Amino acid sequence: MSGEQNFSVELTRLNAQEFTTRTERFGRVTRVVGLTVEATGIAAEIGAQCVIETSNGDAAIEAEVVGFDGKHLYLMPIHYLEGIRAGSLVRFKQAQSLCGVGEKMLGRVINGLGEPIDGKGPITYDAEVALDAKAINPMERGEVKDVLDTGIKAINGCLTFGKGQRMGLIAGSGVGKSVLMGMLTRNTAADVVVIGLIGERGREVQEFVQKTLGEAGLARAVVIAAPVDVSPVMRIKAAKLTHSVAE
Repeated sequence: MSGEQNFSVELTRLNAQEFTTRTERFGRVTRVVGLTVEATGIAAEIGAQCVIETSNGDAAIEAEVVGFDGKHLYLMPIHYLEGIRAGSLVRFKQAQSLCGVGEKMLGRVINGLGEPIDGKGPITYDAEVALDAKAINPMERGEVKDVLDTGIKAINGCLTFGKGQRMGLIAGSGVGKSVLMGMLTRNTAADVVVIGLIGERGREVQEFVQKTLGEAGLARAVVIAAPVDVSPVMRIKAAKLTHSVAE
């Protein structure tokens, strides 16, 4: 076979293969002000997820891009800042926040990243969805026309809920909001109940899950917890995750 034929065969073989190129994006931390980390040498879009290497040998810290100014990128850590110093390596992870969803979430308590915090082991998810989903066209929303049975006669008779309706439960401290939420979770005629405990005191999360909700209520519920002692970014992600799981 001639050299020209060899070249033709090799070119055909190369064209038949699929090649993917991956350019790793990384930069360095230059400044930390409050909870905001400033980095240079890396370009990423708003909402992108990055990881920051720590100097103390702990696991890398996940952070979200919240702004930029020219060549300067601003990130907020999902957890906290311990271990970050000037020159820490910042690596690009993914362009948007994703969360896992699936049937095995039932009966579990997770944080804003979808990580289990109930000590029952890892969760195997069926699929991933974006946390920042597009809003539904208001002209495509369904009507609120069917009654939702809450299993609580006082609500069914005087403050009837409709399927698809949004309701606010507003009251002072210690008057029974959590108890009522537990009753709604256990008794409402729904296959799955998604509960977001955002900004609660840490002790109240465990108390709600174990005492107010109980095993019967938890069996058909998914609880997303981000108490007041976690970072603001984690609380925002937990709120978004609650809606994404419910949808």
